[in-house]
Amino acid sequence: MTMTETLHTIGRAPPPSFEEARNKRQKVRAAGLDPNHWYAVEYARAVPPGKVVEVTFWRRSVAVFRGEDGALRAIDNRCAHRQLKLSGGRVEGCNVVCPYHGWAYGGDGKLCKVPHELFGKPLPKIELRHYPVRERYGLVWVFFGDPARADATPMPEIPELDGPKPWAKLLVDFTWKAHHSMIIDNVSDFTHAYLHRRFRPFTDSTLTDLRVEGDRVYVSYDTKVADGPLMKHFVDRKRTNVNAMTLCYQYPYQWSDTDGKIKDWCFCLPIDEQTTRAFFLFYFDGFKIPGLPLQMPRQVMEPVLEIAKHVVFKPLLEEDGVAVEAEQDGYNRHWQAPIAELNPAVHAFQALTIRKWEEYLASSSGRLAEAR
Repeated sequence: MTMTETLHTIGRAPPPSFEEARNKRQKVRAAGLDPNHWYAVEYARAVPPGKVVEVTFWRRSVAVFRGEDGALRAIDNRCAHRQLKLSGGRVEGCNVVCPYHGWAYGGDGKLCKVPHELFGKPLPKIELRHYPVRERYGLVWVFFGDPARADATPMPEIPELDGPKPWAKLLVDFTWKAHHSMIIDNVSDFTHAYLHRRFRPFTDSTLTDLRVEGDRVYVSYDTKVADGPLMKHFVDRKRTNVNAMTLCYQYPYQWSDTDGKIKDWCFCLPIDEQTTRAFFLFYFDGFKIPGLPLQMPRQVMEPVLEIAKHVVFKPLLEEDGVAVEAEQDGYNRHWQAPIAELNPAVHAFQALTIRKWEEYLASSSGRLAEAR
């Protein structure tokens, strides 16, 4: 049962759709994300050769699989015969095979094999939709929009992770029962330091700059970064200015930068109107050895970050997860309540999300997709 059906069942009106929305908050909480961008959908290690997984973008199910040649492929997650999900099947060679009758599909979505009797008929000419797919930064990326636009559409560029001396990185993800806009609001709005009073990733924040440039919203804060009881011992405060941070909602992604030394990205995968998978990618120029004025060797940083993921980063972000899921529940109950948002940056994030969704809906591909 969907959230909308649940609310109807208990006699409560569900939040309005994007078309029904009457104010900014209602619009942003119903807006989708333009599919004509590259979206992180899974860890690359989660799709080894011979594996098929299901990923979902705005209620659209896609089967992502890796053939024995090591190449990734992505097609609609359904067998054209009886509509079973192909992700419930298996990979044979470079094809994905339906678990019911064994119909096999290639990465181009074309039916290539039917193992049972054809009853005197030729092999059906069936072609499922296929999607451009890439692998980068330890993640699988899918382009859910117009495939003709995929090559010309840039992915997030992270030069610090390319080349012979990449920075140490940490990847973590969560699936939260919350609209994607609530997550973008959360990660870029530093007025919620109270929530993180245990870990203190940022404190005493003051908004110093807010700029909207095209499809980007830049935000700067004067703040104390990484002031928590553990992380403050690893950050080299002589090399890094931890008293300011710049963030950007680079639609549909979000990133932050502390003095060019501590950086992160947030990649949201909108599963539906009230479910989002968020990938967080942190990367660091260097740590110091606690108690000593020495830089930590790069080969030691990855194991240290793996420990920090479970001790600091995951528990910290889990606090955000609890908050945004509670916000979604509150919105479902009180979506008619007056807007009481003080931070102008949040208003700018929301205005960008609404504008981009309106532009997509007005486009030819958007009109076609919504008509399906």
